[in-house]
Amino acid sequence: MLDNLRSFISAAARNRETRLPPRVLRAIRTQQDTSEVLIGWIQLGVVSVFAVLYTLAPKTFSADVEFAPVPWVLSAYFLFTVMRLVLAHNRSMPDWLLYLSVVVDIALLFGLIWTFHVQYDQPPSFYLKAPTLLYVFIFISLRALRFEARFVAIAGIVAALGWLLMVWYVVQSNDRGDMVTRDYIEYMTSNSVLLGAEFDKVISILMVTTILAIALYRARGLLVQSVVESAAARDLSRFVPDQIARQVKTSDHVMTAGEGEVRETTVLFADVEGFTTISENMSPSELITALNEFWTAVVEPIERFGGVVNQFQGDAILASFNLPQADAAHAAKAVSAAISIQQVLRDRTFGAGLSLHSRIGINTGVVVGGLVGTMDRLSYTVLGDDVNLAARLEQLNKEYGTQILLSENTYRLAGPARFPFRKIGDVQVRGRKANTTIYTVDIDADSGV
Repeated sequence: MLDNLRSFISAAARNRETRLPPRVLRAIRTQQDTSEVLIGWIQLGVVSVFAVLYTLAPKTFSADVEFAPVPWVLSAYFLFTVMRLVLAHNRSMPDWLLYLSVVVDIALLFGLIWTFHVQYDQPPSFYLKAPTLLYVFIFISLRALRFEARFVAIAGIVAALGWLLMVWYVVQSNDRGDMVTRDYIEYMTSNSVLLGAEFDKVISILMVTTILAIALYRARGLLVQSVVESAAARDLSRFVPDQIARQVKTSDHVMTAGEGEVRETTVLFADVEGFTTISENMSPSELITALNEFWTAVVEPIERFGGVVNQFQGDAILASFNLPQADAAHAAKAVSAAISIQQVLRDRTFGAGLSLHSRIGINTGVVVGGLVGTMDRLSYTVLGDDVNLAARLEQLNKEYGTQILLSENTYRLAGPARFPFRKIGDVQVRGRKANTTIYTVDIDADSGV
């Protein structure tokens, strides 16, 4: 039954993680590789502590002892630790080497403990009293840094079996059979062996291992969930503004459609001039390549001046300033971004040497920015009549032969003396009853704010 349960848990863990995207698995692997480096440095610290303690401790063994094994064991352990650390830094540690590393760690520690009776010329039971055994819990807990219960379990099982082997060696070495005792006082004041005390050590090792492995198994789920959510948040920031992605990550409730904020905002609407004609003369792959290069060039000035891209609508782009991120100079920065966009487009080509131009409309007014959609699918956008006006102004560029048109609200807030504006006049914008005063701006002007 226990074997079936263990198999079920192992299979569930494997299935849970094999369903993860490769990028998430790579992120988890990176965390584990970093942990292996940390484990290596801690091991190096442990062997250094061993060496210092051995150096400072008084040497009570007989002068007749020609061979002192402790320095040799410490040297072997030091070389193994350095080799392991180098491999960890090089990301060259397959699973079999990780398992071997666990076994070698425990073996070298117990080998060091075993040498005590040789170096100090005492019966084998002498080493069973060594407090150095406590270091085994360090080696078991070290494996928790990798967030994989299997390595903790292997370390604990090897340690328990290793100590049983050490006890067996003591018992087998006692030819006269008088080394084992049931008297606790005799056990504490002599080299006698109390088997119950040794079994207590083994039980402690196994209990600590079990508790730590269970905790790690549960923590592993949290690690995977954390990596998945972190990756999702990074991906989310590519589809919605960074500020909205941060709100989603830090919100104390699940964000739903309809959540929004009303604020005075400068809206910039831009599209590709003559896009229909251009698309007729290009293959789909050539078109998408050129268009993506175009948007990359357009988005950079928008973001540089503090704007947020809300939507890509075919060949058009919608951006907002002062929403969702507050910016008192939003109107001036939107005008600066528009000038910079036109200057960038004038000086470069896209795709296979294609020249692309843009018409831009800018308007400032009170709009609402928020999440729209359904319970299962949401997107962020800005809505309102003033958003529509920016789109209408973009279209009017064609009628007036301009590249940038802006409303009187934007003109007033941006600062009439700050840019070389030119008044176009009062026009009837489609869909609006009242006339709208519109302006253009010289694209050769300084775009700085």
